[in-house]
This record gives sequence, structure tokens and C-alpha cells, in this order.
Amino acid sequence: MLKIENLHAYYGKGHVLHGVEFEVGQGEIVALLGRNGSGRSTTAKAIMGMVENTGSITWKGQPIQGRKPYEIAHLGIGYVPENRDIFPKITVHQNLMLGQKSSKQVGRWSFDDMYTMFPRLKERQHTEAGVLSGGEQQMLTLCRTLMGDPELIIIDEPTEGLAPKIVELVGEYLKTLKAKGVSVLLIEQKLTIAMAISDRALVMGHGSIVFNGTPDTLRADAYIRKEWLEV
Repeated sequence: MLKIENLHAYYGKGHVLHGVEFEVGQGEIVALLGRNGSGRSTTAKAIMGMVENTGSITWKGQPIQGRKPYEIAHLGIGYVPENRDIFPKITVHQNLMLGQKSSKQVGRWSFDDMYTMFPRLKERQHTEAGVLSGGEQQMLTLCRTLMGDPELIIIDEPTEGLAPKIVELVGEYLKTLKAKGVSVLLIEQKLTIAMAISDRALVMGHGSIVFNGTPDTLRADAYIRKEWLEV
């Protein structure tokens, strides 16, 4: 579905990505791993048209470079940024409404689906989003993105700062996405959850992919883990 070839990305004169290449197939969870500063978030932003880039990004065989972020989203790619980006002055339910597809289009997700997955959001559906806890805001951002019915969802550090029980809940949520045929590109530092739910693992270092294989292969590769992942 998503194919990246020879991707380079820049912030002004800063050359951040150096020939990144990988694919994400339908219904596949791919973990994008690496230390801070390795280029993982920049890769997500390049896919979404948010940073200057060259190379090739294709979605279902069609090039998407040069499109605006909202155009890319309308093609079926959802993006959950690390900073969560909720709308703080409106309610939880109104945030979900903003993510919803046009009323003429029927998506695979409903408000009931969101509230079933995350009962805490149902309890707080009439509460202003700005007063939610960090974990609740993360749940809300994930659900708001799903309401747009993406075929691929790019999630940047979904478990950052969350309590262990909420981390487990997010992991179950991601497996639910796969069960419904949604592809996931998961940017994550917590290796335990990433390795447990992913079909494939990519490791980034200095703006390039230095490993592409199964979680089991990565577990067995002590050199890659020590050189590019372990602190």
C-alpha cells in the first residue's frame, strides 16, 4: 500500500533523511524503531507532506508527494502526532466529530466503537478535552484519527508518558486496528510493545534504515540492538 523509495528530507539546509526505503502492506503493523534524533518522526512528517523531501512516496501505486497534508489524509492515511494536537476548548465528543468523515460516507468506525474501546472517553464525552489527562488525550487523538476511516494510520510515540495499564490498552487497540484491516506504521521507543504486536520491525539510525526484518530476527541480532537501540 505505502511504498517509500530513496527518501531524503530537509529542514532548511539540514539534511535529515538519507535514502530511506521501506513498504507497509495492507493490514500490516510495521514498527519504526530508533533512538531520538534518528529520523523516525521526520519520516512520518515527510509521508504526510509536512517537510521538504525528495525521492518517491507512493500510496496504492499513486505518487503523493507535493500534496497538502489534508489531501493525503483524504486519500486514506491517518496521522497521530507525538504532541497529540487535541482541540482543548471543545468536548471529547466534539473532537471526535471533527475527525468524522462526511455524513454521506459510511466509515468502518462509529462513536460507539470508540467508546467501547476506551470507556473512559465515554465517561468524559461532554468534558472539555483540555482538562483530560495525558493518557486520555492520547486515546482521544487516536480515536479522532480513526473517525476519518484511514486505511493506514501513522502513530508517533503513542505510549509516551502513559501508565503501564494504558500502554497495554493502546497495544490492544492497535491489534484491533489490524483485525479490521487497517495498516499501522508505529513509531515507538518501548521495544516490548512494539516487538509484541508488529509483523515487521524497521530500525533507523542517522536518517537511514539500518535493519528491516521480523521482530524475532531483531531479538536475535545483538549487534543491531546494541548499536542502534539500546541506551
